[in-house]
Amino acid sequence: MQDFFTLKTRYNRYMFATLGLAIILFLVIGGLLYNLLGDSFVVPAVVLPLSVLLFCSFCIKRLHDVSRSGWFALLLLLPFVPVTLDTDYWPLLIVNVVFLLYLLFARGAVGANRFGRDPITLDTDYWPLLIVLAELAFLFLFYPLSYVFVKALIIDGRLSFVFFELMVTNPVYIEMILNSFRLGVITTIATTLLSLPVAYLMIRYEFKGKSILNGLILVPMVLPPFVGAIGMKQMFARFGSINLFLMKVGILEQPIDWFGGGGLLGVVILEVLHLYPIMFLNVAAALSNIDPSLEEAARNLGSKGFKLFRTITFPLMLPGYFAGAIIVFIWAFTDLGTPLIFNYRKVIAVEIFNSISDINENPMAYALVVMILLLTAFFFYLSKALLGNKRYEMVARGHVGSVVRPASRGITLLIYTLMLSLTAVAILPHISVFLTSISERWFMSVLPQEITGKYYGQVFDRTLAVSSIKVSLMLSILSTGIDVVLGIAIAYLLARTRIPYKGIVDAVSMLPLALPGLVLAYGYLTGFSGTILDVRQNSPVPLLVIAYAVRRLPYMVRSAYAGFQQTSVTLEEAAQNLGASRMRTMLQITFPLILANLVAGGILCFAFAMLEVSDSLILALKDEYYPITKAIWALMGRITDGPYIASAMGMLGMLMLMTSLFLAGRFLGKRMGELFRA
Repeated sequence: MQDFFTLKTRYNRYMFATLGLAIILFLVIGGLLYNLLGDSFVVPAVVLPLSVLLFCSFCIKRLHDVSRSGWFALLLLLPFVPVTLDTDYWPLLIVNVVFLLYLLFARGAVGANRFGRDPITLDTDYWPLLIVLAELAFLFLFYPLSYVFVKALIIDGRLSFVFFELMVTNPVYIEMILNSFRLGVITTIATTLLSLPVAYLMIRYEFKGKSILNGLILVPMVLPPFVGAIGMKQMFARFGSINLFLMKVGILEQPIDWFGGGGLLGVVILEVLHLYPIMFLNVAAALSNIDPSLEEAARNLGSKGFKLFRTITFPLMLPGYFAGAIIVFIWAFTDLGTPLIFNYRKVIAVEIFNSISDINENPMAYALVVMILLLTAFFFYLSKALLGNKRYEMVARGHVGSVVRPASRGITLLIYTLMLSLTAVAILPHISVFLTSISERWFMSVLPQEITGKYYGQVFDRTLAVSSIKVSLMLSILSTGIDVVLGIAIAYLLARTRIPYKGIVDAVSMLPLALPGLVLAYGYLTGFSGTILDVRQNSPVPLLVIAYAVRRLPYMVRSAYAGFQQTSVTLEEAAQNLGASRMRTMLQITFPLILANLVAGGILCFAFAMLEVSDSLILALKDEYYPITKAIWALMGRITDGPYIASAMGMLGMLMLMTSLFLAGRFLGKRMGELFRA
């Protein structure tokens, strides 16, 4: 009992500051839960406080043996039990949670520690940080998703599936769901057919210019399909450059409707050209990790060619392939910007976007968002279930590497032909956007009839364009700063501490990479309605910063974690043995050693935030707060010079993203691919 009252000597100002933040976040969460539940749920006043009491008791028993001092800790909760009978349970809730936090920080001081470590040497500084991170995850990740679920399932205080019944009975919604599935499946199959042969040739063969071709593979990533659609409409229109050229050389007599079927083909082409590098990175990493001795053994037994690939190579690379395929499918299934530009509106994402204006009168969008979320979870679970029934580890993998054979002249010619042809097709959107941005007049001709650079000047002259650049810069800088702080904290917990349940912390930190941006954006829009973060009544800047930060946090966590893995912990231990505090050790020893990883992660967070589509289109509802992508979408609707200015803005964004990816690649090297795995 004496130890219980003398714990203050073990804490520092950082821990108490974090404790204060944890309490504030708890109060905010309580207010949001009240906003979510309101009077629609019939919740007895005793349920919530009693649940907190039980949870506190469970934590005490889980973290400590219930010895004499442990029983004393439990007895401290008893005086608050009568308060649970009162309808005003907030004082009890606050006291109990604060007490719970205190016990978690002081775990080991009220009884023997169950993790078998000396209570005096426990890392008490990490528990406040872990609790703050958990509260932030609930506030900006789980709460918005929960809000959407409640609105979709609870009608007039009762559980109802009427919206989901309508979804599977109404022909309009059935068509939207099927179109979205069709888009996701076709895109995934096409990216697979492109990526598998390219990855196999690039990993298994050595030839001159390999590093250059590796760089060309990433070129499509520098132009979001949302922007590429602007130029592609000009190039592949009925009387666009491609048809006019083919008619001029005599190949065609009548123009082809390249985007027949309501624009599906155009959306698929742009999605495939943008997403196949992500599939390539995952497949290439999986191929390079295969133990070549297994393939050699199969060859000795008579297996070769496609049979060898089908029976040995491809099954061993399934984990990496599924990681890329799921990201590609979910990305295409929930993409909002590209279908909007191509006017391919009979898909779920566009329907959700259109429902923003009448969100209170048409709650069907909640059910559509829930369906997307459930499908995403189902596909991830399915991949885990399929892969979990088999074992993919290779015993000898730690001693041998993937065999790289010198490419013959024929193979080299094949590789160059394939890669240059693919690159030529992949950069068509880039070329088309560039030509559109410099066109004074481009009508019924293969190339622009007059060239001008005035639209680049108008980017910095038009009010909407200038303000959107300023807004995007501000949002990206602020969100990147948040990502750096949180990413370092999470990576440090994962790499340098022995907290329990690290797998859960890691999974939650990676969750935004797996969640569609459309789902989170809609959850933010509706979940924070009526609060200070309501984008329809107040400035959307705070919520946009939060949305950008949450969406890009996995990049920063992975970058920082890679840095911690490459840095020996003995250097930090030596500094602390010489009297340096933990914070001073981090600032003077650890940070300089992982600076390259932090810079690379920060660059990626900043660049992708600058061209974020879903969050910008859904959360930015006022002209003065439009980011670049929302401004591009608005300009596309102007018949006169809108598409040309939008193309110029897209080119500037493309150059910025290209530079960012190049710099990040220089800092991260081969670890670049790890950032694009769910």
